[in-house]
Amino acid sequence: MSLLIPLYVHPAEDPGAWHRLITAADRTYAVVLNPANGPGTGPDPAFTAAAEALRSAGARLLGYVDAGYGTRSPAAIADDVTRHQEWYGTDGCFLDRATAGAAELSACKRLVQAVRRLGAAPVVLNPGVHPAPGYARVADLLVTFESHWSTYVAAFSRPEWTARHPPERFCHLVYGVPEALVPLAVRTARERGAGVCGPVTGEPPNPWAGLSPALNGTER
Repeated sequence: MSLLIPLYVHPAEDPGAWHRLITAADRTYAVVLNPANGPGTGPDPAFTAAAEALRSAGARLLGYVDAGYGTRSPAAIADDVTRHQEWYGTDGCFLDRATAGAAELSACKRLVQAVRRLGAAPVVLNPGVHPAPGYARVADLLVTFESHWSTYVAAFSRPEWTARHPPERFCHLVYGVPEALVPLAVRTARERGAGVCGPVTGEPPNPWAGLSPALNGTER
């Protein structure tokens, strides 16, 4: 099982978490960098150093970009991607709050194509739910669940179309997982057809302020 790691805490605020992440870089699918709900207005030296260390350790870096559920302009999104690349040397991008409806699929496809032309790879789409089936052919990785562990246990439903794609194309991001149940969350993601996951113990408003305990485990 591969782990997608969004770590939304400043390196100066929790240097220990970033150090542990660097030492476990080989266990990750990718690390999402999010200096300021995006790249910010200028390069942050602490994030620059963390990004360099992660790259040296073999991690793949994704720049966090807010897609605004289709409300942000493609030009603004492209600008964010470029700044991530220039300031932090990111490989790909994590398009958060992506659209999920069939009516928006064509626009999303054009957006991803534009991002790829900038050299971003992989491209991860995060609608946080199962979108219309065509989205699976657009992204390298599709986040089809982002919510609380209680919802994951009680209300998850997997559409039949997902079985037509390899598990490596899907990711489940689950927060609020009791630490003792993190291995179960990893196994559950695998059983539900996701080859990538990111279970964390954190709670809103920022459940991604801490590392996934799964980084300490042995499951892959």
